[in-house]
Amino acid sequence: MLKDIQRLIQSQADFIISQQFPSGAIPWYQGGITDPWDHVECAMALDFSSRSNEASLAYKWMRDTQNPDGSWYSSYLNAKPQDLTKDTNFSTYIATGMWFHYLTTRDLDFLRYTWSAVEKGIDFALSLQQPDGEIYWGLSENNQVWPGAILTASSSTWLSIKYGIRIAKNLGVDKHDWNKACQRLARAIKEQPERFDRLGEDKSGHAMTWYYPILVGLIKGKQAEKHILEGWQAFIIDDWGCKCFADRQSVCVAETFELVLALARMGARDKAKMVLDWVLQFRDSDGVFYREVYWPQREIRRSELEPQAHEKNTWTSAAAILAMVALDRIKIP
Repeated sequence: MLKDIQRLIQSQADFIISQQFPSGAIPWYQGGITDPWDHVECAMALDFSSRSNEASLAYKWMRDTQNPDGSWYSSYLNAKPQDLTKDTNFSTYIATGMWFHYLTTRDLDFLRYTWSAVEKGIDFALSLQQPDGEIYWGLSENNQVWPGAILTASSSTWLSIKYGIRIAKNLGVDKHDWNKACQRLARAIKEQPERFDRLGEDKSGHAMTWYYPILVGLIKGKQAEKHILEGWQAFIIDDWGCKCFADRQSVCVAETFELVLALARMGARDKAKMVLDWVLQFRDSDGVFYREVYWPQREIRRSELEPQAHEKNTWTSAAAILAMVALDRIKIP
């Protein structure tokens, strides 16, 4: 079984690399956009599948495309910016990626090489932190502040700042201000949930809102167990996996792998293995995972929300790699 999982990990890495441009950019699929968050997720997956050269190239692309203010645009197409929104979660995620790149390669020189991008990315996000600790989601293409914080994005941002602090420590850089900002953000997420998702949107029906605070380690122990149990019936199709949205009858494969990560993080290894076993069935003949599968016909089709999207994409394969590696290693550093 272990050999089968290792072969599966490598087949997903092969697919990601087959889509990567010579510049290092990793689009969703050939002809699709590259967004900085999913790009970094793919780079992390490449590191965990022993493809560090391709991962390094991906981080060089991040360094080369960063905006002067420390942000990245939300998407790029054929090397040109497409969506000019600047997302604070996107700007910090390079820190998460580079921390794991360092753990897998121990390449301190490359960590130094990318440090300026990590530092500027986190500083950009913290420039939008509010007095109560939440970090506003981003800036419009006209640099107008979007005056609200999103729980899922904020959870990811918290983890990235945490890893940015670890990177700084390894480079001998004092980032006491980041530590204070990280603590304020954690307190806001845990103690003031009303400060998130409050601009008329209802994120409670999104699976990521359910499991992401557990995935990043903000909710732990008995509280995590209770939290997962409360959302299980709404988001899980037994023997299939996790829905993206509670009111939608389809399994999103990447979100299911992320749920596996969350379950592994909270120590629910048996349940994580069960969900992994469910989702392994949703592969094409080439071994690459589908993006979404519709219930109950087991129908594979392009997303109703994004009809231009391909049935398979790089970030689904990346999530698959991360989930399988997490279950194999159990402890997530």
